[in-house]
Amino acid sequence: MKMIDTHCHLNFPQYNKQRDEVIHQCFAQGIKYLINIGTDLETSIKSIELSNKYENIFCSVGFHPHDAESYDEDGIKSLLHNKKIVAIGEIGLDYYRNLSPRAVQQQVFRKQIRIAKANQLPIIVHCREAEQDTFQILQDENPEKVVFHCFSGDYNFAQEVLNQGWFISFTGIITYDKARSRPVIQDVPLEKFFVETDAPFLTPHPFRGKLNKPYYVRYVIEKIAEIKNISPNKIAEITTANAIKFFHLL
Repeated sequence: MKMIDTHCHLNFPQYNKQRDEVIHQCFAQGIKYLINIGTDLETSIKSIELSNKYENIFCSVGFHPHDAESYDEDGIKSLLHNKKIVAIGEIGLDYYRNLSPRAVQQQVFRKQIRIAKANQLPIIVHCREAEQDTFQILQDENPEKVVFHCFSGDYNFAQEVLNQGWFISFTGIITYDKARSRPVIQDVPLEKFFVETDAPFLTPHPFRGKLNKPYYVRYVIEKIAEIKNISPNKIAEITTANAIKFFHLL
């Protein structure tokens, strides 16, 4: 079963003692490609360095809403010549923690969407308890390609996202007992979603509480297959094809 983890953070310090080992395990366990995600300038640079080291790792660059106050537009723009960059992200709004003022988050979100448009890159959106403002900014700025990373919204919001032609991506959260994603998964068209781990966070059942690893995306695939009554191999095949097309991995 060939798989793509479209969103992980292997440059984070949780992997400092085992990064190369985990990456080699990923490819041995059926991972075809990984997309390593930037959250500020430093992690964006490290994501590029990691993708340059491994042929099958791609990356994104951008400022997470938590880090919006330290946004460095010139710094991000200076990185965009690298051919392993396949998206701007993760970018968006987070009203749950409010680690940056909301007005600053919104301004930085808009600026990064414009960078993505100018460079014909998709955007990877982080949206937590900020659905209305996120949706409005996306409609105002009209980016070409959008994926809602770690989708945890309700059925109605999922339909609004899909009606715009945007994509959603599922993490290990869907394997938890209290996950509310089942109706969303049942109805989302096969060609409109991806799978991801958000490693090192959101480790799926049965490894919840332990360090997440990109090849655990298998458990996300298996849960989706169970809900949609389709074989895991088919879900892996479709989500891999979706990601390759969306992020221009080939």
